[in-house]
Amino acid sequence: MKAARALLPWFRDVARDLPWRRTLDPYAIWVSEIMLQQTQVKTVIPYYERWMSRFPTAATLAGAHVDEVLKCWEGLGYYSRARNLLAAAQEITARHGGLFPRDMDQILDLPGIGRYTAGAISSIGFNEPRPILDGNVARVLARVHAIGADLKSREAQALLWREAQKWVSAASALPPQHSRELSGNCSALNQAIMELGATLCGPKDPQCAECPLTTLCRARQLDAQLQYPRPPKRVSAIHRSVYAFVVESGARVWIGQRQGGGANAGLWELPTVEVAPGSRPSAEEVFRQWSRVENARVRPLTRVKHSITRHRFETSAFHVRLSPNARRRIESRSPGLGWEKALWTDREQRAGRPFSAAHARIIAFWEAPAGA
Repeated sequence: MKAARALLPWFRDVARDLPWRRTLDPYAIWVSEIMLQQTQVKTVIPYYERWMSRFPTAATLAGAHVDEVLKCWEGLGYYSRARNLLAAAQEITARHGGLFPRDMDQILDLPGIGRYTAGAISSIGFNEPRPILDGNVARVLARVHAIGADLKSREAQALLWREAQKWVSAASALPPQHSRELSGNCSALNQAIMELGATLCGPKDPQCAECPLTTLCRARQLDAQLQYPRPPKRVSAIHRSVYAFVVESGARVWIGQRQGGGANAGLWELPTVEVAPGSRPSAEEVFRQWSRVENARVRPLTRVKHSITRHRFETSAFHVRLSPNARRRIESRSPGLGWEKALWTDREQRAGRPFSAAHARIIAFWEAPAGA
């Protein structure tokens, strides 16, 4: 197949030196693929390197406490990914002797692994002719084949998976055209398509003159690169405003761990109250109504913006110092916060606990030396 013949030597010559490309360990490839879901490469690299240093094998990960795992993931977002990594590592250790399974069905049975991730592990780690289909791959295929349908439709997905299978199967039939550190043509081909989508065949400014597939690309021939794939429908953002309170008493700060099942499950956080978007109610009044503590001195700290899927959060943070009597009243309010448990903590105790990214930034701001 012409596409495979063009991509394999191109990738050999231009592939970026990324840490997960220096190994064929399926565990390491799995970790990188999970981290790269909805996250940019430059963000993932330091997380991946810290993770592999702390949890170099499935067995070491399986033996870790969930708090330690979430702390290592802290700031990367979509924390269910980390919990699934832990659960899958425990299953690999219990059912497969700590060795990542090679059988495709067994890979798919692991928590948090779908068709794309299983295909990436199987093809990259084991050089199996398994297709992959992420956003970058789908965009390349849609342009080369001029697929104008909604790529999320069942029909388009089926077509894209078939084409992806044709490409990797064609690569498997060719003589090796890759560098020694890659396991084979299937590994190189799938990484090449992802590389092309991530570098030259981007959504807004495709670099067609440098593309190894330019003479094969139907969208290029039609001079309609930006019309493929069809732009997805824009989903309106949901704006939310919250107040977070660093509640201090006797040099200790009150924090709680979120219950399982929702966003940020298992993470620690400061007490938080949601207010109407765009409103600027008095922090003193918000704190009083929530805590039932009168005349507390509330001092502004900082403001943090972050996103979770469609939700755009603006978190205004405040510091409150309480007397021992008021401390007991605060403790009685924890059931309404969705917390599994709550603690009064010093700095050392907080340092080892995983916080949501926004609250980690607030605590770091509050703990920083004056003028830092």
